[in-house]
Amino acid sequence: MAEVDSMPTFGSELKDGFKPASTWVGNGIAWLDDIQSFYRERSAIEKEYSAKLNALAKKYFEKKSKKSASLSVGDTPTMTPGSLESASLTTWTTQLTTLEARADEHERYGNDLVTQVAEPLKQIATRFEELRKRHVEYADKLEKERDSSYAELRKMKAKYDSACQEVESKRKKTESSFDKAKAQSAYQQQTLDMNNVKNSYLITINVTNKQKEKYYHEYVPELMDSLQDLSEFRTLKLNGLWSLAAELEAGMLRSSSGHIGHLSQEITRNQPHLDSMMYITHNMGAFNEPADKVFEPSPVWHDDDSMVVDEPAKVYLRNVLNKSKSQLGELRREVDKKRREVEAMKRVKEKTREGIEKRDEVMVVAQIFAMQEDLHQVDRKRLTAEVETSTITSAVGDVTLGAKNHNFKSQTFKIPTNCDLCGERIWGLSAKGFDCRDCGYTCHSKCEMKVPAECPGEQSKEERKKLKQERQEAANSLLKPSGTPDHVAELPTLSRSNTMNSTLSSGYAASAQRSISGPLSPADETPPEQPAPDRRASTIGGPTALRKNRVIAPPPAAYISELPGSTPPAPTNGSPSEQKGKMLFTFDAGGDGELSVPEGRELVILEPDSGTGWIKVRAGYKEGLVPASYVEVLPPSAPAAIAPQHTGQSGRPASIYSNSGSSVNTTSTGAAPKKKGPAVAPRRGAKKLKYVEALYEYNAQSDVEHSMVEGERFVLIKEDQGDGWAEVEKGGVTKSVPASYLQVV
Repeated sequence: MAEVDSMPTFGSELKDGFKPASTWVGNGIAWLDDIQSFYRERSAIEKEYSAKLNALAKKYFEKKSKKSASLSVGDTPTMTPGSLESASLTTWTTQLTTLEARADEHERYGNDLVTQVAEPLKQIATRFEELRKRHVEYADKLEKERDSSYAELRKMKAKYDSACQEVESKRKKTESSFDKAKAQSAYQQQTLDMNNVKNSYLITINVTNKQKEKYYHEYVPELMDSLQDLSEFRTLKLNGLWSLAAELEAGMLRSSSGHIGHLSQEITRNQPHLDSMMYITHNMGAFNEPADKVFEPSPVWHDDDSMVVDEPAKVYLRNVLNKSKSQLGELRREVDKKRREVEAMKRVKEKTREGIEKRDEVMVVAQIFAMQEDLHQVDRKRLTAEVETSTITSAVGDVTLGAKNHNFKSQTFKIPTNCDLCGERIWGLSAKGFDCRDCGYTCHSKCEMKVPAECPGEQSKEERKKLKQERQEAANSLLKPSGTPDHVAELPTLSRSNTMNSTLSSGYAASAQRSISGPLSPADETPPEQPAPDRRASTIGGPTALRKNRVIAPPPAAYISELPGSTPPAPTNGSPSEQKGKMLFTFDAGGDGELSVPEGRELVILEPDSGTGWIKVRAGYKEGLVPASYVEVLPPSAPAAIAPQHTGQSGRPASIYSNSGSSVNTTSTGAAPKKKGPAVAPRRGAKKLKYVEALYEYNAQSDVEHSMVEGERFVLIKEDQGDGWAEVEKGGVTKSVPASYLQVV
């Protein structure tokens, strides 16, 4: 066959025809097994001499006849070859014809065929098949990457449709909502979010189209050319082994040198590209490249394919453009570097094939594939960054010029921190977000791309605090009066409710009952036993006689929780120096060992508080337990008749939280409610109270949090449950503080 100036290649002529080409190459590799099987069988037959040589030649003529079409033009050619065979098959025919003319082989030649021809054929067939499978795996990977781009585009389309649907829903709410301003604000905010999604959708379309172009015009053609090269490499190896077999025959059988010489000439005529050209000729067909992806308007929001370029959209696009531009230079350099590495390794492969370098060509090809995988991975990122940059620049220009971008760093916030953009809390110890290394700007991960490029530069600690306050005020101004952002659906406010006018429920109810009646008379101190009232009946409106209403008054302004060991020891019972106290609030016994004592009653302290929150006292002739926080310890010289001075409820902070989980309801009568004491500790026998100390100063952010100063002590009510907060008691009021600010003492 005549030489051609420019030999066609699979990649330039067959386009997306990898699978049938791979099958064809696989047939050629599998054919090596037939050839090496032939030489093994021939070796056995050589020992039986020429009687079986003719039979062997006949057998493989038949095998060749059956596989002639698939080996020449593949399994599914677009044009049948008729009786025409490929150059390799023609050479194979000469080999079998020469075999028929030779009948004087001997055992040594048969052994040489096995060791020098059959075994190498088996090895190269195995390695070629592994390399072909590597091509197939890589083709599958490229196809998955292409399909992944399509899937990402479909996902973005669905996200855009959803955003459009949400905008339409918000628009309809503006027509029917009672709060028109709020509904209009939500509608405008949703429209801005939809515009961002639309821009992302348009960018994704361009990225997908570029990736598709790369796939059909670069990745797959390169893979097809490599597959063609593998087939031609197989032919070269096969020719080498055939030449070796021919040389063995020539050395052994001088008498048949004419036949061997003819066979050698035929083998040298079998150029590697001839089989490929025949396969290309009989498999060329029309190739229709898939059309580019275009913008598809949402069925519920009719729009065109123009980019949204208003100011909120420009903020988003500026951040996207800045991120893409910052990556583009490095990605380009990385792509160039990896491409040079691939080209250098290809030159090594050519030198190895030409015999200039002594290297394993199969290993070299495997290294080329590994390098190309790395190159394609980086090149995809480069292409994405380039398309994003060109798309945004063509729509709004280079909006990054003059922008003062924040130097954001991914951050895990371990203390309560608010977002400077939306004003909402970045919750939890593992909350992810960003903060600016220069000015301290903090934001959610979801808000990063919406932050304007207005960084004032590196700031001092005092300037950062001032900026933080200004930003929080600006963010809070965007919130509704209730503190809920305009773009967030209004939900019930989550806070601890005031327990002053609620009905006492479960908790430490048995040990924390407080009567609304006046001080008990001595006769009242031993009331007759009565059946316990049905709590459910009193709650749902049962008889008034069975309900025991309790009122919990706020603690007096002078009340401070006692720490363990701070109470002086009680003197010997009955001695002149016995320690006395006075009841600040009325207490009704709710369990065994407890003592009911009215407000203002003088009593003797028998056993001080040991950390359980209870003390043992004697009132009259009765002894029992009362809450330590209900008793005022009197100095030895204090007159028993002096009552504590209280300014009334108006001068004390309101009780907003019940430590025992209980709540009360004022009486339905017109009389003013009696004073009620703070929540008491668990009953006797429970675990001792645990105290904690503040490590840092903290300012409460809401009315359900305590402010703290460094070194201040509290009673620990509830430890951190995983949300980063603990509940502590201070002055009879339980609120939340950051758990990371505390240490147990």
